[in-house]
This record gives sequence, structure tokens and C-alpha cells, in this order.
Amino acid sequence: MAKYLDPKADVTFKKVFGEHKNLVISLLNALLPLDEGKQVESIEYLPPEMVPETPLGKNSIVDVRCEETGGRKFIVEMQMEWFPDFKQRVLLNSAKAYVRQLPKGNDYQLLQPVYSLNLVNHTFEPDMDGYYHYYHLVHDLDSNKVLDGLHIVFVELPKFKAKNLTEKKMQVLWLRFLTEIDRDGADDVSQDLLDNPQTGEALEIIRESGLNDVERAAYEGFWDRVSIETTKKAYEDRLVAERDAANAERDAANAERDAANAERDAANAERDAAIEKMRQDKLDTARNLKAMNLSVDQIATATGLTAPLIETL
Repeated sequence: MAKYLDPKADVTFKKVFGEHKNLVISLLNALLPLDEGKQVESIEYLPPEMVPETPLGKNSIVDVRCEETGGRKFIVEMQMEWFPDFKQRVLLNSAKAYVRQLPKGNDYQLLQPVYSLNLVNHTFEPDMDGYYHYYHLVHDLDSNKVLDGLHIVFVELPKFKAKNLTEKKMQVLWLRFLTEIDRDGADDVSQDLLDNPQTGEALEIIRESGLNDVERAAYEGFWDRVSIETTKKAYEDRLVAERDAANAERDAANAERDAANAERDAANAERDAAIEKMRQDKLDTARNLKAMNLSVDQIATATGLTAPLIETL
């Protein structure tokens, strides 16, 4: 029985989409927001670009770059773990690919769109139901007004569910191809994936028996690195969570202390106000008694004020 390896690993992903033009063309046409009549028909591979090491290590990024015969540029990445700056990194690489098309002095009209397809094996938009996220430059009041330059797509693979989908057939098939086989591989796959010419060819490529010893070692090494990166990120996330919890506890204690201080200050203010009112009432009484020609001693006895103070009234 054939065993199929996870296509998300770098060695298998590159064997499928970095060496077989027909398969990456099928993937692009299935997952990119291309208008009717603007499907990709032919491509040439471009040299992979060196990218800066990310907080999770460069090994979790698979990079396939190609150019259409007509000039459009395509970047395909398989990202195993999400990190906060990934969107900015994708935007930067897309912008660089767009700018590099135009040697100094050439016509801006020659610029062709850049499409960046990013397959992410992580849920990074938990508050959104959809798994497909398309970003492009569009007018804020009229969505028909578009600056055709950068097209960036993120696909959250863990959110993809094959049942009851209305997406086009090949999008579903390619996403099933990417999600139905895990890192331990699979001894069998769905017959409809085998029967489809594109996914069937891709499955044949990722058969374990089709990898040489070096490729098998690279496959295992990739998952070892991903495990290390995932463990490291989980540890760092736990430290951040513990720090945030400690800060929240400290803030709560400070808030409780501030509330107690505020309550004490309010009580003191109320007491001081009552004392001042009582004092003013005694002064007013003393003035009234003085106006009635009572003696200082009589007024002092009635109000409790001192004789010197009464004499100043």
C-alpha cells in the first residue's frame, strides 16, 4: 500500500509546486482571485529569494516564485506557524517584487501585478469565520475603483472544511490535498483526489517511495525543526501569558488600593465638611446671640466657642 507524505513540508511542497509548472499553475488558478479570462496559462520559475530569518526560524517558510509569460509575478509560500510580523513581511516581499520590474527610465505602464499566495497552517484570524483573506488596493467609497498592483491572499488551512462548500472544484481539491495528510503521512487518500489529474499527479510525487534518502532525511528534519519552533513559541507564549497575568494581578491590586484610598479620602472630606459646617453654625449662632446683647460668657456657654473668638465676631 502506498504511503503519502505531508505536502506542507518544504521538500514535498517544493517537489510538487516548485518543479512542476502545470501543478503550480493549477494551484494559482484555483486559489487566486483572477478575473474570468485572466487565468494563468504558462509560467517560468524565478530563483527563490533569500528572506530574513523570522522569530520562528526560516525553515518554516517554503517559497516558490514564478513569472507568467505575460509578465505577472506570483509568490507562493507555505507557512507552518504564524508570527505577528508575517503580514508585513509578505507585503514587503510583494512590494519588492513589484518595484524590481521597472529598471530606471522605463515606462510605468510596463508594470505587471504581483500576486502573493500564502498558505498558513495556523489560525491567525480567530474572530473571523472565513479561511480565505484577500487584500488589495481599493477605493474606500467605491469598490469598483482598484489600483491593480499588489494582490495578497492568506489561506488559514485549519479553518478549511471540505463539506458544504460552494468554492470552485479545484480550490476544494487543492485545499484537501494540503490538509488531509498530516506529518506522519497517510496510507490511503480519498479516491476523488487520486482521480483528479492534477491532485492525482501531486499525490504520486509525494509518495514516500518516490523520495531518496536525502529527501527523506530532509522531510524528517523539517518536522523536527517545526516541532522545536512550535515548542519554543508555546514556551514564549506561556511566559507572555504569565507576565500578563502577573501584570493584571498587580493592576487589580493597585486598582483596589486606589479605590480604598479614594474611599478613605471621600470619608475624610465628608468628615471635614461636617466639622466645618458645625463650626460655621456655631459662629452664626454666636453672631445672633451677640446681636441680642448676650454676654460673651453666656455665648461661650451656649456655643462652646472661646471668648477671644466671640469677641472678634
